[in-house]
Amino acid sequence: MRLIIISESGSDGYGIDDGASAFDLAVKLGCKKSAIAAEINGIKSDLSTKLKENDSVLFINYSDCDGLSILRHSTAHVLAKALLEIDETSKLAIGPAISDGFYYDVLSTRIFSTDDLEMIEGKMRHVIDSKLKFEKSMMKKSDAIKLFEAMGQDFKVELIDGIADEFVGIYRLGDFVDLCRGPHVPSTSYISVDALKLTSVAGAYWRGDSSKAVLQRIYGTAFPTRREMESHFVFLSDAKARDHRKIGQELEIFHIDDHAPGNIFWLKNGTILFNLVKNKVAAIAEKYGYFFVQTPQLLDKSLWEISGHWEKFRENMYVVNDDCDNTTMAIKPMNCPGHIIVYKNGPVKSYRDLPIRMAEFGLCHRNEPSGSLHGLMRIRAFMQDDGHVFCSSDQIGTETQNFCDALQELYNVFGFTDIVVKFSDRPEKRAGSDEVWDIAEKSLKDAADAAGLDYTVNRGEGAFYGPKLEFVLKDSLGREWQCGTLQVDFVLPTRFNTYYIDRNGKKQTPVMLHRAIVGSLERFIGILIEHYAGKFPFWLAPVQIVIASVTDESAEYAKDVFTRLRDHGFRVILDIENEKITYKIREHFVQKVPFIVVVGKNEAQNETVSVRALGSDDTKEVSVLDMFSYFSVM
Repeated sequence: MRLIIISESGSDGYGIDDGASAFDLAVKLGCKKSAIAAEINGIKSDLSTKLKENDSVLFINYSDCDGLSILRHSTAHVLAKALLEIDETSKLAIGPAISDGFYYDVLSTRIFSTDDLEMIEGKMRHVIDSKLKFEKSMMKKSDAIKLFEAMGQDFKVELIDGIADEFVGIYRLGDFVDLCRGPHVPSTSYISVDALKLTSVAGAYWRGDSSKAVLQRIYGTAFPTRREMESHFVFLSDAKARDHRKIGQELEIFHIDDHAPGNIFWLKNGTILFNLVKNKVAAIAEKYGYFFVQTPQLLDKSLWEISGHWEKFRENMYVVNDDCDNTTMAIKPMNCPGHIIVYKNGPVKSYRDLPIRMAEFGLCHRNEPSGSLHGLMRIRAFMQDDGHVFCSSDQIGTETQNFCDALQELYNVFGFTDIVVKFSDRPEKRAGSDEVWDIAEKSLKDAADAAGLDYTVNRGEGAFYGPKLEFVLKDSLGREWQCGTLQVDFVLPTRFNTYYIDRNGKKQTPVMLHRAIVGSLERFIGILIEHYAGKFPFWLAPVQIVIASVTDESAEYAKDVFTRLRDHGFRVILDIENEKITYKIREHFVQKVPFIVVVGKNEAQNETVSVRALGSDDTKEVSVLDMFSYFSVM
């Protein structure tokens, strides 16, 4: 029997006995210790799967993203078995792998707390040490329903009832039976007892519906080795210390109040930071040929019906009924329809006018569920660094390059150099014909290729009116944040009867490129806070310098130094309180001010200042005349 083995070096033919499994193949190839599953003809499968003539096989290892997910999903099944051993009357719901681990939802007569996690882990280790096999079989849907009804597993019966296929996957782990598509590791011996950890207990509604049963959700994580797990928890500890909500409160950057959920109160330092980010984004946009406009917050329902947002996005929009004019208005969730109105204003556009690059810091509102709100990262009112380019189809390539150049320059300014690009194609819920989408996707791919972008395909994640490029930046912890986006839109300009006059005097519909570099300014600032852990570079720090007097005698000199630096444009504060200088230095460095300028009797006599940088125990003596140039190069 001939197989096609997929490896990093390419595809190779390989012979194996009839009836052999993927595991048998792994044994012959000498990779049984590293392989935990296989992708057979593009389908993720257990190693026990029998192979056929001309199958293509790609082995999945622990180090692969899919491999880690499979390991964690298998560990979730071990957790479920342990829960049934603790309370045999438990009703199991679902237990998927998630980005940093796994969970299992269970309805139990026993109320679990964090104090019980160690006990549950002990049960899991016993299951793992038993070296049980994960055995899969396919069962007729009707038989599977009878099986789980007999076990009293009502949630499983409901899940099976909603599956359209005639057969469903059943996994056995010793005497434990669960509904699952798989794949799983071959046996529990592939799970390290030293590299799993249950982390928390929470409540969860069955199927996310508040009218249904309240379940207990037990979270955990698993890794191939103990070292990797320990590194993960070090990472989590670092991420927790960088939490923008905690730092935002400590540094008096922003406040969120119950009177305005999902909305941000920018405090003094936060307002400075917000404007610094906004001004830098504006400067880059103008450098690359954009002009700024401002469009209304409230727009008539009819506009959103034309754009398609009323049909596709209505549940996320805030709607206002205007009793005076007997009209329905919507607070804008995005800026694109308003920019089309601006484009259509004034004289008819000529091909000579294109491209038209329009930008706006548009305040948008989206009715996000309360449970999804998260600091600055997920809110209901946010300012978008929005922009739209109206161009001809043959200008898509150059405009894509122009956008990429602007994005790269701006990200570099903020300290982000590692960028991942994803191409998102047509979603299931979309506007426009397949023919239009074919043209739009080809145009954007050609432009991305011409710009030299190395991208991966993100299936079905495009906007409802067009495909898009997503620009994902990595922060100092290696976490990924999707910020920039560029979308090609042939739909909205047509819906709004938007046109320009070509060189032959004929009407043509322009292409509309939707673009954002940082996206929501609020979210981007949250990312910046965590990226720098609040220790912003000098140019971005809300307070750059503190002038601290040593004694009352040096207060007047401190005031003079303060005035000079302030008048030179530095963001500086004065501290002449009657406190010890060591206390002042400690308190201001807790606030992560980049520099403390200490002035005492000696500094006043010598017309110097003593400068100490955040994180340093050393001081540098600088003359008053030289301190402007000293700080200017920071």
